Amino acid sequence: MLDDLDRRLLRHWQAEPTLSPGELAERCAMTTGKAARRIARMQDAGVLRGVRSVIDWQALGYAVEVSLRITLDKTQPRAFDAFLAAARAVPEVIEIQTFLGSVDARLSVIARDMAHYQALYRDDLLTLPHIADIEALMQVARVKRQESLPL
Repeated sequence: MLDDLDRRLLRHWQAEPTLSPGELAERCAMTTGKAARRIARMQDAGVLRGVRSVIDWQALGYAVEVSLRITLDKTQPRAFDAFLAAARAVPEVIEIQTFLGSVDARLSVIARDMAHYQALYRDDLLTLPHIADIEALMQVARVKRQESLPL
């Protein structure tokens, strides 16, 4: 679906998302109009879903990240739906993943400090519906975080 020019556009845009369309076209050795048409085509095809800002939550005072592995009580009808809806409503839950297997979901949770996390855990996370088991994994270090793709 993507040709070499599309990949070149994406590589440059991933590396420097603040490039203007003209700068992007120049780096890719094409006209601004051609670059704009290709970008529009990739947006229409769903390859490019949007441009976003990445905010460093640690710079805003969140010093703790915890990964929670959740097993749900699947004997309850609609347990997944109720759990996911409630988890989405907790502002400190920054990521939700679901799985097949013994672990049903994983939540990434941020907190300002351990006292904040303990209150959040007790008041908001343990009260999420249909939890059969929960395991907390305290993050010590982020070794790699890669958001760009090898194009």
